[in-house]
Amino acid sequence: MKKPRASSKRKADQREESKSPEEAPKGSTKGSNRVKRVKAPKQEPEILPDKRNLEDLWQAAFPVGTEWDNMDSVYKIKWNFSNLENAFEEGGELYGKKVYLFGCTEPQLVSFDGENNIRCIPVVVAIVSPFPPSDKIGVKSVQREVEEIIPMKEMKMGWVPYIPLEDRHNQVDRLKFQISTLSCTQRRAALRHLKEERIKRFDYCLPYFYNPLKQEDQVEQETVVQIFYPAEPPVVCDFDWDLDDLEDFTNEKINDEVLPEDQKDAFKDFIKEKVREAKRTQREAREARKRAIEAMDQDTKTAYESMRFYKFYPVQAPDTPDISQWKAPYINRYYGNAHKVF
Repeated sequence: MKKPRASSKRKADQREESKSPEEAPKGSTKGSNRVKRVKAPKQEPEILPDKRNLEDLWQAAFPVGTEWDNMDSVYKIKWNFSNLENAFEEGGELYGKKVYLFGCTEPQLVSFDGENNIRCIPVVVAIVSPFPPSDKIGVKSVQREVEEIIPMKEMKMGWVPYIPLEDRHNQVDRLKFQISTLSCTQRRAALRHLKEERIKRFDYCLPYFYNPLKQEDQVEQETVVQIFYPAEPPVVCDFDWDLDDLEDFTNEKINDEVLPEDQKDAFKDFIKEKVREAKRTQREAREARKRAIEAMDQDTKTAYESMRFYKFYPVQAPDTPDISQWKAPYINRYYGNAHKVF
């Protein structure tokens, strides 16, 4: 009877040795070469502030007319446009409305961080309208003799739908969104391949707007013509046909030795022709406005009558300059003044 017991003991030992390390009892090291794992200390997750749904809306509106060299300085400061964001919330000025936005900058001498510097203050203009306010851009500067009104696409600009942050990860119908911004697809990296004149044209751009319903007495009648008389050197000046007497104006240029005396009559004729051209242009514009009104349907008239312009400046924040004294309703020579400034 003893032999069977010994045989049973050997079989039991063999079964014990054949067990895998995972099957070995806890605390046993028999048949196991595992390295004991050490648990890494638990790290607290980094808490990032939630991004607001319209946080980058002001940045999506291209700052038209801002020099390319100044673009970076605009975004170095963390400007706060929460007033613009709040305007789209329930109860806000822009809530539930079709809105078109464009940006611009206003250079001012601003005190910040103990220094007084010229800084480009960003501004966002909101136009409440059922259709794009314009598909054109004005190009004008004191150095340019002729004002140009050209299609936006010539300057790689156009209106594009703005998609709020919470909708960007979804397949969305871009046409359903109520906000559009003026965008520019010109890449800064490609500027070095452009001619200097082409680059400068961006600096002189102004968002264009034309309201044919504007009353004649509300339309600014320009009485100043820019003169570039081809002499050696050229005579460059402004002539106001309402305020300047042509004879006195010409004599003054001769006395200042700007104009040779033997070119007096030619200079006067040159100015007269420029004045005639300017008056003809204004007359044609009045006639075109009259024709446009006559051809306009009632829905379009109502849309123009209900258009509203709003101008948004950054709100005061601890890490931004105080720009409250620089707020003004004037937008540009085409849009005139905003109905309300924020």
